[in-house]
Amino acid sequence: MPVVDVRSVLIAREAIAPFVKATPTVRSSFLSSFCGCNVFLKLENQQVTGSFKPRGVFNKLLHLTTDERKSGVVTASAGNHGQAVAYAAQQLGFSATVVLPEGMPRVKVEGIRSYGAEVVICGRFFDEAEEKAKELATSSGRVFVSAYNDALVVAGHGTLGLEVLEEVPKVSAVIVPVGGGGLIAGVVAEKTVKPGLRVFGVQSEASPVMRDSLRAGRIVDLQNPHAVTIAEGLFGGLEKDAITFEIVRDCVDDVFVVKESSLRRAVRLLWDEEHQRVEGSGAAGVALLLENKGLFAGETVVAVVTGGNIDESLFRSIVN
Repeated sequence: MPVVDVRSVLIAREAIAPFVKATPTVRSSFLSSFCGCNVFLKLENQQVTGSFKPRGVFNKLLHLTTDERKSGVVTASAGNHGQAVAYAAQQLGFSATVVLPEGMPRVKVEGIRSYGAEVVICGRFFDEAEEKAKELATSSGRVFVSAYNDALVVAGHGTLGLEVLEEVPKVSAVIVPVGGGGLIAGVVAEKTVKPGLRVFGVQSEASPVMRDSLRAGRIVDLQNPHAVTIAEGLFGGLEKDAITFEIVRDCVDDVFVVKESSLRRAVRLLWDEEHQRVEGSGAAGVALLLENKGLFAGETVVAVVTGGNIDESLFRSIVN
């Protein structure tokens, strides 16, 4: 099993420290009362570029050779990863191309362009964009940067877990939104630091590929590529060789699926009660708490709020 251990996470933290924030972890009085437990929110919506993604991306890009930096990088993204790649490449002084599927939120597309990256629109779905990005990498000699299927990316994301342990020493469970699994595969490395820590994943009902793959015992395809969701950051399939699948299978305690209506409710609650602007993907952990109020009764729980890049029109339609 490919494991990203705590040592690699500690090395990553030192490397990326000049470029990312140690984001706050705050207690939610409302959710704590509602759920009958201590609920904390890890606010990665306050990270640079508005999501957790720069953690892993900087760790990957900082390991590129001089020749690879000269060639530049290419990636596929549902938005937040693309912004992180564009931002990190700008900060480190080399070029980036980001391939997006059609229909991505305007705020994310504009964010990518604002960091100087080239944007290529290809395909209706993420898998098509990813295939195009790999073709561009092969034809141009640029480095393909995966959003999740890379040990350096996973180790960078694991730095979030170290901060959680330091900020909430009594934490007994961490809830992590899951798309390709790059974040949760890094967070589980902290289980060796805190024995007994439980880590749970959350997916949207529109794209429960990791949950379905775990049930099948192998990586399966996305069942409904036409599904509509406000959690586009969690949408899409897994590469057949994804290292995250085995890590999640062997180290994550369970993966849940939440309803679309719960995601919308969570976005509104986080704004009304916590004054946090959060995108659908980022609200998945809170959506799980809303659907299962007694799941962590008496415990100390951290829900990772993974991002805040939500289109203004969608945000207003939810909170109003």
